[in-house]
Amino acid sequence: MAATDGFAGSGADFRTRLQNWLPKIVLAPSFAIMVIFVYGFIAFTIYLSFTDSRMLPSFGWVGWDNYDRLFRIREWNVAIKNLAIFASLYIVISTIIGLLLAIFLDQKIRGEGVLRPIFLYPMALSFIVTGTAWKWFLDPGIGIENTMHLWGFENFSFDWIKDREMAIYTVVIAAVWQSSGFVMAMFLAGLRGIDNEILKAAQMDGASNFQLYRRIILPQLRPAFLSAFVILSHLAIKSYDLVIALTGGGPGNATALPATFMYSYTFTRNQMGIGASSAVIMLMTIAAIMIPYLYAELKEKK
Repeated sequence: MAATDGFAGSGADFRTRLQNWLPKIVLAPSFAIMVIFVYGFIAFTIYLSFTDSRMLPSFGWVGWDNYDRLFRIREWNVAIKNLAIFASLYIVISTIIGLLLAIFLDQKIRGEGVLRPIFLYPMALSFIVTGTAWKWFLDPGIGIENTMHLWGFENFSFDWIKDREMAIYTVVIAAVWQSSGFVMAMFLAGLRGIDNEILKAAQMDGASNFQLYRRIILPQLRPAFLSAFVILSHLAIKSYDLVIALTGGGPGNATALPATFMYSYTFTRNQMGIGASSAVIMLMTIAAIMIPYLYAELKEKK
């Protein structure tokens, strides 16, 4: 009997250990692939940024020379300037529009179930599709300018996509159109999570709608604001396909961004070391945004 009990006990221990280890065994291949093909390639890219790699990876160590050359390249400085314009307008306008749409839908209006998917639909499209559609829409020959001319408005002009000074703003327009609905969804979730009892108490104390939003509602949407900023910043920094589909980085390099610069120098101009150094700069920029956000989230949970 004792032997039987011992066997049963060992079998139970084995099943317990198997249950504990089974998720780890199942996830191990995915984890290994992620480590190799994500973090491994990130480490390899960082290494390449310190080498004299050109068309193919090389192991000739050049130290910080690629970074020094990078910031003396005119195209890189143009890309950084464009990123500053694009990211600031993209984040601010998408946040404002998303917040206003969320406030509008939070009024329990009729047809909310229809309007919400309509506003969210652009985010379901790829940036390639968005860029191609807006390229047709903004093209003076076939888009809105041509349509207005056909309607009799001969003096109407909207050729930003062909203008070196204004082309970057067409990228902003397309990006805002795609992302505003997603930001709206985040703010709407935040608005629906606010305790109505607090709002009713403030209204009984004589608070106006403006005071409700300024003193109660908007401060409680701080996590949504922070999440929107982090996500939109990440999308702005790594924007590539939207620019390629919409303007191809042109006219000239008027709409070049760091991601398009990185691709061009790595795979077109055969300057892999320069391209890797630009990729590392982009990675550091994203890390500078993500790390404080994650730290604040973890600190708040503790």
